[in-house]
Amino acid sequence: MTLGGGAAVAQTKGSPEHIKSAVGAVDSASIKANTATSKDWPTYGLDYAETRFSKLDQINASNVKDIGLMWTYSLESIRGVEATPLVVDGIMYVSAPWSIVHAVDTRTGKRLWTFDPGVDREKGYRGCCDVVNRGVALYKGKVFVGAYDGRLIAIDAASGQKVWEKDTITDRKMSYTITGAPRVFNGKVVIGNGGAEYGVRGYVTAYDAETGDQKWRWFTVPGDPSKPFEDGSMEAAAKTWDPAGKYWVSGGGGTAWDTITFDPDLNMVYIGTGNGSPWNRNIRSPAGGDNLYLGSIVALNAETGKYIWHYQETPGDNWDYTSTQPMILADITIDNQPRKVVLHAPKNGFFFVIDRTNGKYISAKNFVDVNWATGYDASGRPIEVPEARTPDKSFDSIPGPFGAHNWHPMSFNPQTGLVYLPAQGVPLNLTGEKKFVQNDPGPFKYAATTGWNIGFTLNTEPPKNLPFGRLIAWDPVKQKEAWRAEYVAPWNGGTLTTAGNLVFQGTADGRFVAYNAKTGEKLWETPVGTGAVAAPSTYEVDGKQYVSIAVGWGGVFGITQRATDREGPGTVYTFAVGGKAPLPAFTKYQIGNLLKGVKYDPKDVPDGTAIYVSACASCHGVPGVDKGGNVPNLGYSAPETITNLKDIVFGGPFKDKGMPDFTGKLTEADLTKIQAFIQGTADAIRPK
Repeated sequence: MTLGGGAAVAQTKGSPEHIKSAVGAVDSASIKANTATSKDWPTYGLDYAETRFSKLDQINASNVKDIGLMWTYSLESIRGVEATPLVVDGIMYVSAPWSIVHAVDTRTGKRLWTFDPGVDREKGYRGCCDVVNRGVALYKGKVFVGAYDGRLIAIDAASGQKVWEKDTITDRKMSYTITGAPRVFNGKVVIGNGGAEYGVRGYVTAYDAETGDQKWRWFTVPGDPSKPFEDGSMEAAAKTWDPAGKYWVSGGGGTAWDTITFDPDLNMVYIGTGNGSPWNRNIRSPAGGDNLYLGSIVALNAETGKYIWHYQETPGDNWDYTSTQPMILADITIDNQPRKVVLHAPKNGFFFVIDRTNGKYISAKNFVDVNWATGYDASGRPIEVPEARTPDKSFDSIPGPFGAHNWHPMSFNPQTGLVYLPAQGVPLNLTGEKKFVQNDPGPFKYAATTGWNIGFTLNTEPPKNLPFGRLIAWDPVKQKEAWRAEYVAPWNGGTLTTAGNLVFQGTADGRFVAYNAKTGEKLWETPVGTGAVAAPSTYEVDGKQYVSIAVGWGGVFGITQRATDREGPGTVYTFAVGGKAPLPAFTKYQIGNLLKGVKYDPKDVPDGTAIYVSACASCHGVPGVDKGGNVPNLGYSAPETITNLKDIVFGGPFKDKGMPDFTGKLTEADLTKIQAFIQGTADAIRPK
């Protein structure tokens, strides 16, 4: 900036003027240009290809042992933290639970501003998987965040003031949410939504980044066939659904709740679509069918939103096998031919390589054990195991609905040719419901009292497979594992890889680890207080490379489970060579004694079990069996808490933390039976 005399005046780093200049310069061209250096981290996956491969190598395999903590920043949260921090010229933007956005000066670790969109905490139950947010987007001086309640909000990057807000939800009677990060390209902000567990129809929408005006919208599944179809893609999709199931009543699902990836050269935006609503295809489409475009990668024209092609990874999805997991665009050589591909590892356990120019199948190979299919044929269709779809019969779904890979981002290093993939197994047994009624909170219907409609009873029979978590280095050309690191539990964090021959990942047991990208040798680790599920980012500020990770245990698995005895508020940790800041104090997880002394009638236990599954299990787990995650396990509550359950369940004191108000949904007689189940279960597992 210059004054009247023409003398140049340097901007103070971190000042509003500096932020306006730095973030104001972020657009599609600058994001593409940044790919050459990776000095900034301006978009969710670092670059438009979402490789999460940084060309920075100041921190490398030879000196990573010397990195230390530079600073920490408290996100002041107690729920799951899933966001990747974005950084432009030392200004960090990171989101926290309840879609709260923080702006941080990375040069000091100090807060610049926070923006709270004011999500109604009492509506937390309207999302399946914790009140999380995976991050923000930057474009021409604005920060974009998708609020949990379905609003898309533009914030001034320098001041933290709201510029505009749009309601993205078509039907407010439905339980739609947003937890994913928006993507911005060519002046458009694109966002999807979640809610397929409840009964919604998925879609993605593009808005004008400057004004918030809607530019296009594409639905992921067809609507009521008695009404005109929105376009030819919906007309084609409707032919793959059985109208006898009246799928449109429960929405059909297909929500695009996470991955959205843009190829500026092909002018295509790729959408990963979600599971069916309900999960059970025998209910939503009794005669079968592929049920397009569930479980698919779909290419749209980035300018118009028009359908171009699709590849369906899980035809007729029956197991909550979403294809919403992060995808990577890469140029690799297969059979001596250069190919433009999508690399994708969805929930169903297979690693896919797809031609991104036309959607043609190239290859697929399972990266974990699976039991629903034996492989994929030459045309790209799964070779299914018939028992996986047997109506009303219990089936150990491997992978289960938590997925062999969930939302935790993977990364691709073109120097090693490997993808670094957080893989897992969470056992779950599925039994199809015999009499499904939409929005009927009947006994043993999992989470139905808070709106779930999945068409399966969970764990009617105990699953026989065992849980696991691992980091897999996967060769997408050879379709085989190169190396792995085993962990003590599922639900480990997303990955980052660098030109310094490194892979970084946070773990469920509260560590941040660096590996040799070629060999898998562990080179460095540090405790981070609690389980880390988000992916880290790296960037350069004033010539120095930093690595940051936002830590906070949670997500759908972390609500009821945990792998560490430490807890703390959501925290951003930032590291660099020579860092010597002290770690924050870690708090030991406070767990009480196994519940004892609540009076109950044993005859109430069976009914109490059924009600508890429908109303309480999704957040509180199995009393005394699970340890609790970021929500307490009721088996370790104080006796007076369970005795006075009605004071908590009916408009109680925890509404501001997301506790539903069950007034009108449960009765005092129901609570008596729930009390019997909780105390009865604690008594049953108590050591004799």
